[in-house]
Amino acid sequence: MTNDVERDILKIYEGSRPKEEELFETSRVNHVAWSLVAIFAMATIWLSIALVNAENQRHALATNKCPDLVFKSGFDKACLVTVDSRDHWWEHLWFGVMNVRPAPHNVGK
Repeated sequence: MTNDVERDILKIYEGSRPKEEELFETSRVNHVAWSLVAIFAMATIWLSIALVNAENQRHALATNKCPDLVFKSGFDKACLVTVDSRDHWWEHLWFGVMNVRPAPHNVGK
């Protein structure tokens, strides 16, 4: 009889026992995927900044915004670092992304 009473009491408190498979905290976030997203986002930003700088210098050379004062066929390297050849940085980015191939030159004419 006491065995039945003890069994009934244990059944009552069975729900309050911790489940052993849930004792250790597990994360449901995929850290590898989010790390890759962060790395690719930072690489995209870094490459965009590099493209904007390269296109700014290319456009400055193409429009002759930095002529060398001593040698007329040369260009000023210090000017290329600080020149703003277009009004906004996104114009450089847009032109650099949309124009992947260089413009054809009329070499034979």
